[in-house]
Formats: sequence, C-alpha cells, structure tokens
Amino acid sequence: MRWARWWNLWFFLQTHEGTTTVTSEEIVYHQRVRMLDHARVSQNVSETCRVFGVSRKTFYKWRNIAAIYGLAALWPKAKRSPAMPNATPTHVIELLLTLAVIEPTLGCRQYADRLADRGLQISKSTVQNHLVAHQLGKRHQRLGRAAAIAVMTTGTITDIERESEPFGFCHWAPEPGALVSVDSFYIGNLKGVGKVYQLTAVDTFTRWAMVWIVAGTVNADLSVQFLARMHRVWTRLGYPIRAVVADNGPEYKASRFCEALAAKDIERIWIPPRSPNHNAIVERFQQTMLNECWRPAFHRLRFNSIRQLQAEADAWLITYNTRRRNHGNYMNNRRPIDLLQLP
Repeated sequence: MRWARWWNLWFFLQTHEGTTTVTSEEIVYHQRVRMLDHARVSQNVSETCRVFGVSRKTFYKWRNIAAIYGLAALWPKAKRSPAMPNATPTHVIELLLTLAVIEPTLGCRQYADRLADRGLQISKSTVQNHLVAHQLGKRHQRLGRAAAIAVMTTGTITDIERESEPFGFCHWAPEPGALVSVDSFYIGNLKGVGKVYQLTAVDTFTRWAMVWIVAGTVNADLSVQFLARMHRVWTRLGYPIRAVVADNGPEYKASRFCEALAAKDIERIWIPPRSPNHNAIVERFQQTMLNECWRPAFHRLRFNSIRQLQAEADAWLITYNTRRRNHGNYMNNRRPIDLLQLP
C-alpha cells in the first residue's frame, strides 16, 4: 500500500496551503488524525486500514491512545540521544564551561591544554564542539556570557553586556499595576501610510500588554495621550498604575509627560542612558510582537491605514494576553491573564 501513503502525503500538502515548513513529525501526526477521522466517517475499520496502509492492531493502538489522552498524544515521541561509550564525561564538560566564562578570550586549543594540566585528555575539536553546543563557540559569545554573570553577581554593567542581546535587566513588581514598562517602537515606512510607530506598555507583574499605533514621529503630545489610554485600561482592569519605567527618549523626558504622570500620581522610574537592557521587559515583548505579529502580517496583508494596523495589533494582543503561554523563567508556562486573576 505504498501508493496510499504517498497519496496521504500529497493530500496533506494540498490541504495545508501556506505552510512554510512540514516536518516528518507533522506528517505522521496528521496521517494518524486523518486515519481516525476516516474510520469515524466510514464506520469501516478494514477499509480505513487498506486506505492508510496500516494493520488493524496499529489502528486500534492509536485509537485507544487518542481516546484516553487526546489527539495530542498522537505526536511522535522524540527519541533520546543514545549514551555513547566514548562520550565526554559530564564533569569534564562542566569544567570546560567554567573555564570558558572565567577566561573567555582563550581558544579551543588553550582550553584543551588547561584541561590536560588537570589530567583530563580532550581534543581541541571536541572542545569546540561542546562550546558551540552551549552557544559559547565564538569569543564574543563567551565575553557576553562572562559579562552577564558579572552583572548578576556584582552589578557591574560593561559595554559588552550592553551590546549582548539575550540578557536584560528585569524589574520586579509586587502586584499588577505597580510598575509598567513603556517604550516606542518603529514599525516601518509603509507605502500609502508613511512612518508608523508603536507605543507599547507592558505590566511588569503580569506581562499584560497594550499597544497604540500612531503615524509620524512620536512626540510629547502622543506620549501624554498614550499615558491617558494606559491609565484607562489598567483602571478598568482594577489595578491603577503606580509607577512607569521608560527610556530616555525625548517623548518620555518631556516636561508635559512628567507633569501628566504627576497629575495622575504615577512615579517615574529612570534608567541609565544608553541602557535599553534596563527596560528589557518591554523590549523583549516588542521583539516577540515583531516576529509573531508584524512580520507574518506584512507577508500576507497590505495595510492602507493606521486603523487596519491597530486592528491587527488588537487581534494579536488578545492571543498574547489570554491564550499564548509564556515559557520564560518568570512566567513559567503561564499567560498574562493567569497572573491578572490572582487574588
């Protein structure tokens, strides 16, 4: 029944237009789902087994698994990497990674020599392979990791750490509304619309976010209007804003913005100049929105007005705030709405 399997693959590709990547795991999963659906519609197990080229034993196996654990259990399980007899011991790898951040400017040959001085024989190519596997294969990566450790242990921020993308200084808040991160993000110069900016606010405690799309360069008047929108949204949620952290852009250093904060009894938290990592919460959110909202949207749609852009952002924010799970260390697989509903 090889022809049946090829027909199933062709049917999957035809019914999933727009899919950019089809992995072998996805093919197997959708084949199993369609097999169960075919049996449900035809009410004939023998015919289903002939069409999909499987035995009755296999069919009943997957049907029982789906009935007990749901369709998600039909995904193929990832195989664990085998333990090779000549694999590098764990304690040697840990020592190598420690050397990589203590002496980040050395090369793989020097690291092999350092380990040899301790009686641990390892080749320079193996050293490089382990460093690459832990994102330490290049010198600037090791320097960035060493700078990040220095920040967490001593509080010293170096120029290398400011340039490193993954690390950021995250503020802490005891409850929703206690501290909101604010920033402006340049979306692009769209044909027929002009320069478009995004004003973003993210709650530090819940990661609840709101976005306002504006045309033209952001100024003090727009930042004051955005503050009023923020105040209304968080008041409606039941948690008035008590403090705001923003960068040193002119729209947030303006006297009118500071006066608007004082009028609403909101504290202004300043960050060091040229230190966007001190506002990492909103910076990371904007990168997520760029990758998951704007880039896919610009590939499939053409926007002719600010209203269309705002509608696209609002639709994505519903997913982000209420459905999308955040896998960061702080959120730990939770959604912003989960933290917002905490007593």
